[in-house]
Amino acid sequence: MSEILAGASAKRVCLAGATGTIGQATARALAARGYEVVSFLRRRPDRAAPEGARFVDFSDPASLAQDGFANERFDAVVSCMASRTGAPKDAWAIDHQAHVNLLEAAKQAGVQKFVQLSAICVQKPLLEFQRAKLAFEKALIESGLTYSIVRPTAFFKSLSGQIDRLRAGKPYLLLGDGALTACKPISDDDLGAYLAECLEDETRQNRILPIGGPGEAITPRQQGEELFRLLGLEPKFTRVPVAMMDVIIGVLRFLSPLSSRLADKAELARIGRYYATESMLWLNPETGRYDAEGTPSAGTETLFDFYAAVIAGGVAPDRGDHAVF
Repeated sequence: MSEILAGASAKRVCLAGATGTIGQATARALAARGYEVVSFLRRRPDRAAPEGARFVDFSDPASLAQDGFANERFDAVVSCMASRTGAPKDAWAIDHQAHVNLLEAAKQAGVQKFVQLSAICVQKPLLEFQRAKLAFEKALIESGLTYSIVRPTAFFKSLSGQIDRLRAGKPYLLLGDGALTACKPISDDDLGAYLAECLEDETRQNRILPIGGPGEAITPRQQGEELFRLLGLEPKFTRVPVAMMDVIIGVLRFLSPLSSRLADKAELARIGRYYATESMLWLNPETGRYDAEGTPSAGTETLFDFYAAVIAGGVAPDRGDHAVF
């Protein structure tokens, strides 16, 4: 660690997406390693920029150049920025175009390294936000910059939505039998550290990096069983047939020509079905199957550690649009 600190002490990093829980964790990890972090935030007319942060219009290359990089030296960009919902218009505006603008402005400013937080689900792109992310990944790979594209598995905040249900005496909701999918979730702090270390670890550069948290892959049923155990409750499960989700999606898609709002709801329903039916693990290209053993791990905190801390009185992160249920 001392070598990293010594080498990074004078380096400046532009951090995009700094207000989310992963962005905040990444900012802490970068600062702990001696980087000077300048956060680029999407414009919010109702608030002033926090100390050390700059408001920019990511849709405007001139704003990124003038208000962001401002003819100053930056050694690297780390982006944790993502669309809030994954709806097509938002996804192509943020996951793709805003990042393309950031990349071009970074190149003009002389930046040499770019670390991108992507998502492991782009391995099997069936949704617009996945295609938007892949389009930017391609642009980054072809940019000539030293890059690291990090594709994490599930996040703790995405898997914490049923704690209050169980506390209220309700059953744990499962899609099918609860063993249809598995994941190796990673904590915000462990992921933030992994992103920061990409700037100095040459083995992580010019690579696409799937990454999960420590321990074995876990299914939704195992998550529910552990929550009941931690809460001291008798396990109760309710199974939701996949076919029910398909009916809902079909109705919304039929009605979607009537309004853009219904079209967005249809896409959000498709996103929910995707996460409920696809494992968040490395997809082995040779077998076409998700591979738990082949999914790399990093960090120290497990999902069950997180559950125990929340149930013991800790504060769960704001799940925002990351809720599965």
